Amino acid sequence: MRPVRYNLGVNPARVFIAAMLPCAWLLGGCSSMGSPASPSARNFLDMYNEVDRGLYTVAAEANWKAATDVSEQHTGERIGADSALAAFRGSRYVIENSRRYLDEYKESLTDIEFRELDKILLNAAESPGTIPDIVQKRVAAEARLGAILDGFTFCLERRGETCVKAITPNEIDQALLQSRDLAQRKKIWEVSKQTGPALKKGLAELRDLRNQVARQLGYSSYFHLQVADYGMTVAEMMTLMEKAVRDAQPLYDQLHLYARRALAKRYSQPVPDKIPAHWLGNRWGQEWPGLVDAVDLDPLLRSRPPEWIVKQAERFYASLGMPALPESFWSKSDLYQLPPDVKRRKNTHASAWHIDHDKDVRSLMSVVSNYRWFETAHHELGHVYYYMAYSNSDVPHVLREGANRAFHEALGDLIAIAARQELYLREVGIWPKDKELDRDQYLLSEALDNALVFLPWSAGVMTHFEYELYEKELPASQFNRKWWELVEQYQGIVPPAPRGEEHCDACTKTHIIDDAAQYYDYAIAYLIKYQLHDHAARKILRQDPRNCNYYGNEAVGDWLWSIMRPGATRDWRVLLKEKTGEEISSRAMLDYFRPLHDLLRAENATN
Repeated sequence: MRPVRYNLGVNPARVFIAAMLPCAWLLGGCSSMGSPASPSARNFLDMYNEVDRGLYTVAAEANWKAATDVSEQHTGERIGADSALAAFRGSRYVIENSRRYLDEYKESLTDIEFRELDKILLNAAESPGTIPDIVQKRVAAEARLGAILDGFTFCLERRGETCVKAITPNEIDQALLQSRDLAQRKKIWEVSKQTGPALKKGLAELRDLRNQVARQLGYSSYFHLQVADYGMTVAEMMTLMEKAVRDAQPLYDQLHLYARRALAKRYSQPVPDKIPAHWLGNRWGQEWPGLVDAVDLDPLLRSRPPEWIVKQAERFYASLGMPALPESFWSKSDLYQLPPDVKRRKNTHASAWHIDHDKDVRSLMSVVSNYRWFETAHHELGHVYYYMAYSNSDVPHVLREGANRAFHEALGDLIAIAARQELYLREVGIWPKDKELDRDQYLLSEALDNALVFLPWSAGVMTHFEYELYEKELPASQFNRKWWELVEQYQGIVPPAPRGEEHCDACTKTHIIDDAAQYYDYAIAYLIKYQLHDHAARKILRQDPRNCNYYGNEAVGDWLWSIMRPGATRDWRVLLKEKTGEEISSRAMLDYFRPLHDLLRAENATN
């Protein structure tokens, strides 16, 4: 369950709700539960699903406008729509009836009805009607911070208070990937952190509002509320994250040593004990691209137009027997980088959208012709096809989500693994027929670019920072100090120069604002995706997981569709065990990279 961002919307939504509900809660709320129109939980659930879907659609559309055309008007509309949805989801009528059916009628509930009611109460905890003023303040705060983030202009050169040379996020990423000038890299890296001061005060206020909201329904913090969607306690989640980091640590240490030596040689510097952040090709060090010179896939994509990249991602899914994307996807999505002369501003973080929890699926990207966007397009369409799979009559609106939030990321990332396989790249004409592949270097590149180095970042830095932020109510005066303590502890990375509390480098990561207290989703997804990939390669394709090809295999497509189609109607642990034969673990991921671990251990020992 991701908190949805919407707008204060206004009268049409409120009139719609008033017409649907059995009491005029909008005029003061249902102070007492009263008797439902029917003793059947199904009647209540049907009502909830119909009303919530209408409000969700209005809100999602408002959010879409706010993200793709940043303006005060669209931010206001988003606040209005968010408020209407929040008021319904957190109304006393909804909470009291949901609790009543769970408490008094649980023996007669079907498994799906139980899951619906449980999800409804989790949704209600995001916006409890007992504190409407706090809920309204939270909605407004999220919209304001989202607008700052979505519409921010990064400035490379200033003249007084005026920015005379702006730089886009794509340009920042490209400079950090390509530049060999450490002074320039340091400047670009510092520019990438400019959003922090603009967001710091707002994050502190928003954290307090989110915690107040969560505590109304008995959660210790907003972090606890988000973890509850997994059916886990905070302690259980933190234990899982620590185990994931610990399992990956031996290989991470070898990768860290390799990277320090490679980067020191590149920049003609002594080998450091910790990696200076501006030496890496990613703003947060969550991935380390460009370290393996023998593996540079960008030149293979430069001749392909951005439109081809997204169309090829669709062709991948279609080759598995999945349906074509609806025409509305192409007409309503916002897929490509804006031309420099366009005044419209949009969020540049790739995302997928399920506007009406039915046929209206979209994606927001800024695709340019490089491999990162080729992989990202395959990933984002994974979300879109997940939406399409569970938009069926067997899955109620409120359960049209992934088996858990991480499953959504895992399915997208699984296809990103498949999109990287040599056999697929050769089959679709990206990898030249006469070009050989160094498999050792290719596996090293994968570990550095988007796999092993991500776990200390996701399970370590991000999860522990948000745990401190919400569970421990970390003071704003310690945001940056705690952030860099965690970065050094888990990633072995340090800033190029001291970073004081005038900064908020955690705030520069969009998820801290937009998808709060959920970053462990990505760590769990990394474990799940390698488990899924291992099963698909070994059990269905009968191929080596490091050299296999999903493309054109409908048996793989049927298996994936069977995972996606139930949405959140089944327990995610049961589903994972059923589809892979094992419970969640690091086993498949570590097996995948075992040849690399052995290679690096031997190579690092001799240098």
